[in-house]
Amino acid sequence: MAEQRTRFVGTYEHGLDDKGRMVLPSKIRAQLGESGMLAKLDGCLGLWTIEGFDVAADQMEAEADAGRVTTGALRAFIADAHEIVPDQQGRIVIPSRLRQYADLGAEVVITGRMKRAEIWDAATWASMSDAHDQELNEAVKTIGF
Repeated sequence: MAEQRTRFVGTYEHGLDDKGRMVLPSKIRAQLGESGMLAKLDGCLGLWTIEGFDVAADQMEAEADAGRVTTGALRAFIADAHEIVPDQQGRIVIPSRLRQYADLGAEVVITGRMKRAEIWDAATWASMSDAHDQELNEAVKTIGF
């Protein structure tokens, strides 16, 4: 039997309460498993399986050791990472420090990115959406799909 590959896909709009609680979409939870890791990532929050986070952290550490990224970037990635465990209703709590980093408001968008999911402030995601569509159009032409 083939090993199941983690595949975070789709776009999901959800609310975030003032305590930092949000419901993870069931399709995201199914890929995540029992727990996952949240970390700062390019203006949003990355959400990985535990194993996927370990791979990303190892890659970041190797890049820091090689001098391609700063030790400060590695520290920020690891120090503020947070393990999450969805409750019975599928809710997680996003710590205040991570909410502030990603400027998360009351409405968020969870997007799939294959090996990880990303949690964006809804307005930030909307402001980037048209540019992403244009970039996709160019990529499809380049790749030749």
